[in-house]
Amino acid sequence: MQFQFASFADFLTMEGHGIYVWISYGVTFALLAALAAFPLLRRRQLQRELQRQQRIQQRRHQAEKERKTVEPA
Repeated sequence: MQFQFASFADFLTMEGHGIYVWISYGVTFALLAALAAFPLLRRRQLQRELQRQQRIQQRRHQAEKERKTVEPA
């Protein structure tokens, strides 16, 4: 098996084009990670919001129930 580059340093520099190649790889992997992470973070945020709304609704229901028992019918 024959390698294209004489050394690891040559592989990294790629005859002066290495900086562009590695930046491209970095941007690509960062975007892929973001695409995987954002839906997970959004799901957690939506779950917290739903729980908050449910607590508010339960408090309102409880307050209404208490008010009905206090008021004369």
